[in-house]
Amino acid sequence: MDSIFDVKRVTAQVMGNDVIIETGRLANQADGAVWIQCGGTVVLVTACYAPLERETDFFPLTVEYSEKMYAAGRIPGSFFRREIGRPSERETLISRLIDRPIRPMFPKGFPAEVQVLANVISADQINDPDTLALTGASAALMISSMPFNGPIAGARIGRINGELILNPTTKQQEESDLNLVFAASREAVVMVEGEAEFVAEQDIIDALNWGKEAIIPLLDAQEELAVIAAKEKIAFSPTEIAPEFEEKIIALAKESLEEALIIPEKMERRQARDEVRETVMTALQEDTALAEDPAKLEAAQSQAGEILAALEKSIVRRRIVNEGVRIDGRDTKTVRPIKIEVGLLPRTHGSALFARGETKSLVVTTLGSSTDEQRMDSLLGDVSKRFMLHYNFPPYSVGEVRMPRVSRREIGHGALAEKALNPILPDAADFPFTLRVVAETMESNGSSSMAAICGGTLSLMDAGVPIQAPVAGVAMGLIKEDDQFIVLTDILGDEDALGDMDFKIAGTSEGVTAVQMDIKISGIPTEVMARAMQQAKEARLHILGEMSKVLSRPRGELSSYAPQHTEIMVNPDIIRLIIGPGGKNIKAITSATGASIDIDDSGKISIFAPDTESMEKAKEMVQYYDQHAELGKNYRGKVVKVMEIGAIVEVLPNVEALVHISQLDTARVAKTEDVAKVGDEMEVKVIEINGDRIRASRKAVLLEAEGIAWNPADTARPASRGDKGDKDRRREHSERGRERSRERGSRDKD
Repeated sequence: MDSIFDVKRVTAQVMGNDVIIETGRLANQADGAVWIQCGGTVVLVTACYAPLERETDFFPLTVEYSEKMYAAGRIPGSFFRREIGRPSERETLISRLIDRPIRPMFPKGFPAEVQVLANVISADQINDPDTLALTGASAALMISSMPFNGPIAGARIGRINGELILNPTTKQQEESDLNLVFAASREAVVMVEGEAEFVAEQDIIDALNWGKEAIIPLLDAQEELAVIAAKEKIAFSPTEIAPEFEEKIIALAKESLEEALIIPEKMERRQARDEVRETVMTALQEDTALAEDPAKLEAAQSQAGEILAALEKSIVRRRIVNEGVRIDGRDTKTVRPIKIEVGLLPRTHGSALFARGETKSLVVTTLGSSTDEQRMDSLLGDVSKRFMLHYNFPPYSVGEVRMPRVSRREIGHGALAEKALNPILPDAADFPFTLRVVAETMESNGSSSMAAICGGTLSLMDAGVPIQAPVAGVAMGLIKEDDQFIVLTDILGDEDALGDMDFKIAGTSEGVTAVQMDIKISGIPTEVMARAMQQAKEARLHILGEMSKVLSRPRGELSSYAPQHTEIMVNPDIIRLIIGPGGKNIKAITSATGASIDIDDSGKISIFAPDTESMEKAKEMVQYYDQHAELGKNYRGKVVKVMEIGAIVEVLPNVEALVHISQLDTARVAKTEDVAKVGDEMEVKVIEINGDRIRASRKAVLLEAEGIAWNPADTARPASRGDKGDKDRRREHSERGRERSRERGSRDKD
């Protein structure tokens, strides 16, 4: 697309699709800004920075991804009809997806606050904007003045009928048994997240190898754009540790820190480390040489934390590399001891307590009706979810004091666990309940999201949900020293912090259902990833074995406190009666029974009730509106219309019968009005059913009341044409025809 602005543009062809990356059209006051486009999907990504006024012990990078509803030609469904300030769950997850691979690409100690904003400004609903935003973030940083060790590029891998597809369309994603989002540099994969339907570990590795080669044109394009549009990079040199401070602090801390780092219990180990830090700070304060120079003392104290952290990292990693011994005394492949309880909460639908070492998760399953599904506004329109997994990480789980809130991390961990369990759930047609699983982290020392997966499986089985197979998850770590890679099974929290990789893998005994990998180094070879996945499979099978000892299959029936469910079919024509004017009837049913009732246009009625009694009552009240008259049965009905040939009586809701004038009484009736008036109640017997036409007799009821047996022959229509019965029938048809004509005339006048 030509532009009147000074636009610099490059194009990469990726698997037959053109990806356009340009700068100069929009957001030119940002330090770096790119327009990245594939098909009709466009994402604007900007990167800005602000110098830090004070030192921090973390890198203040903020990534915000947002989807503008106008991008898909839609108006937001919120009350204010604008995108609300709080990001949606999808926006939060994609923000994390961008943050995780670009964060390690900044040099350590860069003294600035960095903000990356990705806004979807056009969406064709074919090409997913998330991976475009990831690549666009790298491109914006490449042309900015900030130091960035890129480029990297992101893509999605799908697989349909065994064939790998790069960046499948939204429709293709629905048919795919693999959905991997990854980011990679030229050298290695730096981030992976995805879900699969019981896919083998080697298939995932092969897919990543294939995808890494396929995105090279995106890396080439970013480098080409940087040549023609990049700003001069900021001169930056990381703060160096003063050798004299380092030697002094190491001498003060090394021996006691080594002793602290072999304490297996987390809280005791933390306390011992804190005591080492306090000892070092006190010693520095009392050092006479430093006390004479306040500036030197302040510098030593400010660098002490970094020196101690580096020393701790060195001690732990050296012990693993040289001795094969970890902080808690395990070797590199052993899973921590597992303890499990199920059904421990008396009133929930399903519950499980899963503990692995010092990590413990209380997981609860709740069943609901389809009205409990989560409904969300998105670029693709209104979407709904029947399965939700919410992960909580309260401050007490790590012995901290802070305001409880749902963080991005909690949303991300919950989404990963949800992906892991989703493939094993029964189809809605077979199990029409909405499912919500909540994982409450009780104690945490690494792999709490994987504990949520294991506990989630157990709580689903405890609730009686007929899952396909149990799922377990385990987090793998990595220590890289020179050219040596050591993979760690079931990592501790400290091993996550001090290591080079956090690789979470979940699945059944047959294959993988979810993966997530983040690294802190420039990349890892896929053969190391393959080793980690194989080691994870061995651990997963061990964990599944421990789980099966407690609960090997779903319980045979639902909890007595779970909703009771039944389905009935009714005539679609009477749905309006069940609902009633303004929902009056359906509201009355739900109010009287406490049931939740879902109505499909096909006539299928799903009833979810708190107990069996309520379910049966709701079923009876619904069926009241879908009754059928029975031949020979008496009904007490109301006269709704009076005609020359007889009266129309509503014998059941929405069921009317003609009582011919000859059947109104045992004696001859001259005029219908002499016996029947609109609103009168009368008892009648159904004497003929012909399709949707019903004839009834009051005369038969009166005769039976006098003890005279009713003879069907008395009311049967004569077989010969031209007799009185045939005349009555013709007169009946004529009268009905005249009634219809009068009704049409009235409508025309209206």
